[in-house]
Amino acid sequence: MNYISTRSGCGPDSPPIGFLDAVLAGLAPDGGLYVPQTWPAFTPEEIAAFGGKPYHQVAAAVLGRFAGDEIPADVLGDMCREAYDSFSHAATAPLKQLYPDTYLLELFHGPTLAFKDVAMQLLGRLYDYALKRQGRKITILAATSGDTGGAAVEAFRGRSNVNIVVLFPDGRISEVQRRFMTTATEANVRCVAVQGTFDDCQGILKAAFQDDQFRTAVDLSAVNSINFARIAAQCVYYFTAAVALGAPATSPAFVVPTGNFGDAFAGYVAHAMGLPISRILTATNSNDIVARAFTEGRYSRGVVAPTQSPAMDIQVASNFERLYFECARRDGLETGRAFQAFASTGGLDIPPAALAAMRDLFAGASVSETDTSAAMVSTLNETGELIDPHTAVAVAAARRLGSPSPYAPQIVLSTAHPAKFTEAVHAATGVIPPSPRGAGELAARPERFDRLPADGEAVKAYVRDFAIG
Repeated sequence: MNYISTRSGCGPDSPPIGFLDAVLAGLAPDGGLYVPQTWPAFTPEEIAAFGGKPYHQVAAAVLGRFAGDEIPADVLGDMCREAYDSFSHAATAPLKQLYPDTYLLELFHGPTLAFKDVAMQLLGRLYDYALKRQGRKITILAATSGDTGGAAVEAFRGRSNVNIVVLFPDGRISEVQRRFMTTATEANVRCVAVQGTFDDCQGILKAAFQDDQFRTAVDLSAVNSINFARIAAQCVYYFTAAVALGAPATSPAFVVPTGNFGDAFAGYVAHAMGLPISRILTATNSNDIVARAFTEGRYSRGVVAPTQSPAMDIQVASNFERLYFECARRDGLETGRAFQAFASTGGLDIPPAALAAMRDLFAGASVSETDTSAAMVSTLNETGELIDPHTAVAVAAARRLGSPSPYAPQIVLSTAHPAKFTEAVHAATGVIPPSPRGAGELAARPERFDRLPADGEAVKAYVRDFAIG
């Protein structure tokens, strides 16, 4: 299985590469994102056979299609079993019925209580396997709007072949999100509070990858959702959830709280592999670049507004480029030109044919702060479930738009445990979420992080000093 850049043919040469090279590279040299040269597929019979299987076995089957012969099946199976043994629920990603036609897909049973653990625990093991084979030590640079950073630190802390630096927007994530990163004591971990927004952090990361000299000097890699392995791992729970509700005989709809669009694009990947999905509803807060793209046909950057769902406070959704590439008939030249123009102008008009292709599967809805709080309250009162503000955005969108078909159950991706957002949940509902496992102990641990301005050169100097002295 080879991987190509979404900007193939536009700018610097980015030849096809293998799965493990794509995992370690993260971003392509031309600034594009890696996708498979062709999409692997499952037959309806193979999808139906996932029913009743342990999550780690389904994960190994799905990831195996992307890895090809680069990882022996038994080795990949062991990776998946070890990754999901770290989760507190035996089902890894259990479904819970919320309303007659609506289910919660609980993705927060990993070590840092957020859906990012599903991919990151596996990614840490993929890196170990690849780096040991190549005899390399690399530097991971990650940008986080809250949950990616903690999951990345948990997955890579203490690993001898990796140094990791995590950038987060100073004062724009919850205390629990921050402490999952900054209480790590391992010498291979550094956390940096950037005086800006998540989009500033993400922009610094992308610019660092396009600096060939810097990239080579520190052997740079990325574990944000620009890394295709993250997408591949996240598409697994679309299969397990859909099959649990009768797929492939049924076509469920998914509702995804959306920031950087990686989780939603994972649904597209599952669909491309043969999973019947009637709709993917991308639910945003007031930072609604993705919702506007689907409703208005224009992808345009706005000003980042702080909300009670901070992991979605994003106005540049990196993975949207992957969807654009697919819906523009995999035209790398067109995709490269479009997103280079977007980088300089802050907007692009989606061609009519590409927009129509997007709307065949996707819809978008923006949810206000008032409606987000109301969804937390109504869900608690009507079902007894306490949900976090990101999940509440998705629940509000699901109830507003309803199911696309009377025969299509809606599956809401519940992306974080409410204890990660105690202040917002308590303010809305009057209830303080219980702290699971060791999360309550974070408050007693000392923090360790540095502060830097939103300046790419300052960040590169910091990373270079950490990685090579």
